[in-house]
Amino acid sequence: MKHLSIVVALALLLLTACQPVHPVTDTTAAGASDTPIATQHLPSGVLALDPAVRSGVLENGFTYYIRHNEEPHQRAELWLAINAGSLLEQEDQLGLAHFLEHMLFNGTRRFEGQALIDFLESVGMEFGPDVNAYTSFDETVYTLQIPTDEPETIKTAFNVLEDWAGYASLTSEEIDKERGVIVEEWRQREQNASGRLREQIIPALLGDSQYSKRLPIGDMEIVRNAAREAFVRFYEQWYRPDLMALVVVGDVDVDQMEGLIQEHFSTLSTPTDPQPRPTFDVPEHSEPRYLIATDPEYPYTVVQVEHKRPAHPLQTVDDYRIRLVNHLIDTMLNQRLDELRRQADAPFLFAFTGDGNFVRPVDSYSVAAQVQDEQILTGLEALLTEVERAQRYGFTDSELARAQDDLLRVYENLYQDRNNRENSLLAQEYLNLFLAGTAAPGIETEYALAQELIPAITLEEVNTQAQTLVSAENRVALVIAPEKEGLTPPTAAELSAVFDTVLAKELEPYVDQTAGQTLLAEIPEVTPIVAEQTLPDLEATEIELANGVHVVMKTTDFKDDEILFAATSPGGSSVVADGDYLEAANVVQIITESGVGAFNQTELTKLLAGKLVSVSPTIGELHEGFTGSVAPADLETAFQLIYLYATQPRADEAAFAVFMEQQRAFLKNRELTPTSALQDALEEALCGESIRCRTPTLAEVEAFDFDRSMEIYRERFADMDDFTFLFVGNFEQARLQELAQRYLGALPTTPRTETWRDVAPDAPEGVIEKNAYKGQDEQSIVYLIFTGPIEPTPANRLQVKAVEGVMDILLREELREKLGGVYSPFVFSDVAQEPNQEYTIGVGFSCDPQRVDELVNAVFAQIADLQENGPSATNLEKVQEQQRRNLEENLEQNSYWLNQLTFYVEHPDADPHTLTEQQDAIHALTAADIQAMAQQILNNQRYVKAVLYPAAYKPE
Repeated sequence: MKHLSIVVALALLLLTACQPVHPVTDTTAAGASDTPIATQHLPSGVLALDPAVRSGVLENGFTYYIRHNEEPHQRAELWLAINAGSLLEQEDQLGLAHFLEHMLFNGTRRFEGQALIDFLESVGMEFGPDVNAYTSFDETVYTLQIPTDEPETIKTAFNVLEDWAGYASLTSEEIDKERGVIVEEWRQREQNASGRLREQIIPALLGDSQYSKRLPIGDMEIVRNAAREAFVRFYEQWYRPDLMALVVVGDVDVDQMEGLIQEHFSTLSTPTDPQPRPTFDVPEHSEPRYLIATDPEYPYTVVQVEHKRPAHPLQTVDDYRIRLVNHLIDTMLNQRLDELRRQADAPFLFAFTGDGNFVRPVDSYSVAAQVQDEQILTGLEALLTEVERAQRYGFTDSELARAQDDLLRVYENLYQDRNNRENSLLAQEYLNLFLAGTAAPGIETEYALAQELIPAITLEEVNTQAQTLVSAENRVALVIAPEKEGLTPPTAAELSAVFDTVLAKELEPYVDQTAGQTLLAEIPEVTPIVAEQTLPDLEATEIELANGVHVVMKTTDFKDDEILFAATSPGGSSVVADGDYLEAANVVQIITESGVGAFNQTELTKLLAGKLVSVSPTIGELHEGFTGSVAPADLETAFQLIYLYATQPRADEAAFAVFMEQQRAFLKNRELTPTSALQDALEEALCGESIRCRTPTLAEVEAFDFDRSMEIYRERFADMDDFTFLFVGNFEQARLQELAQRYLGALPTTPRTETWRDVAPDAPEGVIEKNAYKGQDEQSIVYLIFTGPIEPTPANRLQVKAVEGVMDILLREELREKLGGVYSPFVFSDVAQEPNQEYTIGVGFSCDPQRVDELVNAVFAQIADLQENGPSATNLEKVQEQQRRNLEENLEQNSYWLNQLTFYVEHPDADPHTLTEQQDAIHALTAADIQAMAQQILNNQRYVKAVLYPAAYKPE
């Protein structure tokens, strides 16, 4: 089953790279003082830029920000921002701002054709994760992540940035080659239900503004036919130094970076009489707007209310205080909504409120919910009622105290980890400063502000601010729903009537109910350690407790305020019969929505206020266990939660009812989406009729046995002497051991021995082809999946990953760059150790239905060439460098080490590679290794091909 996530109009729009603006500004001051600025020296007025950042403006107007940061080690982010996007296009340029972004990867003064991508891949960067760009209404941004251990790489990267800024080739030949790629991006993003809904929603939200007329994807007629002159005109007019900024964040020498910036960008010329960069507003409207947007392929029903207002970037201490107040309001109101949606007869499935920037001149306060098809008006009324209750009566002292504790703890976490913040998070701060004027004062200043301001925020202040959240002016109410027989959406008049009804309601104030202050009434006694050993290859320690539980501990300094943990035990859902599979696979979702011990989930959330801790039991196919994360200060709470989930699980009938409503909502509309037909085809080809790896039917879900699911859960956690718990992060080992002895040593055991069963369907043999016909758009989705047996040695895993890397390069070059037939082809692979030793490697892409056969044939042609000739020396070096760079980054991640430890605990016969061995294996990889592995795993006599065609498709 699938756990639904709320789908709302703003998520559908994808107009810019808009992200919700949180009151907590995500900055850091790595490398600066170890103590926060004293509160008596808090800045007044305008918030100054973080002093750890060097910024400046060259004589030609080019702006720069440079920040030394060492996370990750020997890496840097280089972001080139142009304060110009699709809004500035003329009528014959619709879509060319975005098209131009593509063209800068297709030839510049120093890099002809694909030479730029070749260079970036040669130093270990992957197109997409490390090299990317985006175009929005107001800006275009190019991002590079580069290694900084080679001076030549840094020098060449600056050549790239300089060429992007002023020396694009824009040849007619490359423009023509890229037209098809843009069309395929449009097809992938716009030719679906989301695209059609977007066309309905945008006018309601943006009115008759330039924003409504200049969507970044543009007009495909212009994309297909625009002359080179139109590209050159936009580039020369808007790609100019006074509209540009370079953000450099990473393991770099700041003086050297500043020198390189001056060398490469001071010579860029500014037009003698530059056209002023225009700005555009979104018209206000005094009367509320109502929109009912439906589509026959959209599977969710959403109600959403947007309250728009002029944007107000964070710039002063007063602004900061207001944002803190708004954050507290959002926290408290969302907790009320979450409490309501957990009720058995909840009027919505999910709901949230939040404040953020919509487009550059407009902020918006959102109130949204996903509802059942038949509960649109009921869900809207419930949503608005809670907002009205908060506006009318405000919040309570206890709610505010918890929200303040939570927010202060977030700041403390950011401050504790100030020396381990990722480059990209910092770069985003300085980008926002340049483009929108949003202050970036640094975490030291912010931490001091938070400590001073948050405790001083009064309930009166919060409640006064809450009264300003919503009004009829500039309000847009949306309903987004499936268009299907039997579902009649409400009218605008009916939506308007709901607002009137809520305003006229007699409401009672919210009552904040809590239950107790401690998780455990009785603390277990300490259990002795009976064995201890070191794991030198993994730099970890393992202990065994008297009850048989094992604990593996690895201390790291990657994050100062983070500990990740997991637990594993053989069994999982494989030990139950097929008839109990749904109960076994989904009971954890019910358990975690029910709370634990004496506390329901609402009470538990309130009890854990001010703590950074997350614990979840798990039941997978072959193992059961736990996953979670915790700050070192809250470590005992994590152990108590583990103990309670194992010994005192809670399953409320209300949580079960909510779970069932979520599944019904998903399944009853699932078949509306074209991709459901493709998914069904793939599941049938790969799994047959096994319920263990296919989407269940509504009838199967309705037969879900709540009592049996609880029996299975208790069975899985009744005998824990075969559990191994693993902890990775910043902790004192002696303290963690003592907590493990107390709480894990008290876990139950029974005299049984068990392991997992092999219940997985056999991998398909031969060639299986499945075509699905569904959907109204001229779009196909293609999957080619190869499976078969393999010995899962470290060498084979490395070689399979190398085949994936080479194929990824080949298909980008062939399908996208040469044939212009796809936008984003992808390759994926896996080598399974259990239940069967087998590999999976696959290819996927979307395209014009008429070109499916051509592009599939091109894939097989690339496979045949790789099998016959092996990879080129250049592609071998690219893949080796990518794997080496990925390994370097992984070795500084707690999550990577937790996965490594878990793998070797579950596979004790596997050989853990040391760092040196892994690096040596990558270095020793040969073209012959990749060729031989491609011959083994890309077997043209054994694969699944699944293609989604439009319902009315007729091949030429």
